[in-house]
Amino acid sequence: MWKKTENDQPEVPPTVSSSRSEPVREQAVIGASLVVKGDVSGDEDLVIQGQVEGKVLLKNHGITVGRNGQVRADLFGKTIAVDGTVQGNLYAEEKIVVRQSGNVRGNLQAPRICLEDGARFKGSIDMDAGAGEKAKSATQASSGSQIPQSGEKADRVGGQAELGIKLNQASPGK
Repeated sequence: MWKKTENDQPEVPPTVSSSRSEPVREQAVIGASLVVKGDVSGDEDLVIQGQVEGKVLLKNHGITVGRNGQVRADLFGKTIAVDGTVQGNLYAEEKIVVRQSGNVRGNLQAPRICLEDGARFKGSIDMDAGAGEKAKSATQASSGSQIPQSGEKADRVGGQAELGIKLNQASPGK
């Protein structure tokens, strides 16, 4: 006769999982009808579909500016993706992506930067390997952001002149 021991436990089928292996990332959304004036900070990813004026400080998280997003602010994040419009400087620890529908007037600073075909961009790019460290110091030093005005070249990053790539891409049809 078979005797049950303490080590005998029912077998769990391989398709059933009792716990998730990946943590669920929190994500906040600024909706299309919202207008935020001032600094935004926190400990979760952010999607901006509305309007933001000020500064967005999410150094360890992702920032996405949606197609309807209108931002006049400096953005500090781990990763930044732009589908809408941004007037301000972008500082990322890992990567910045300006998508086809994106429009950025400001400086980009990150180790990896991607401008998709059709994206509109005016400013300077700094892809220095130490860009993540520069972004941290720029977060602390940016009391007054320098947003390029119409017809003005964006040649300053974090308050210091940079020798870098300047791209001026006119929108199609002009």
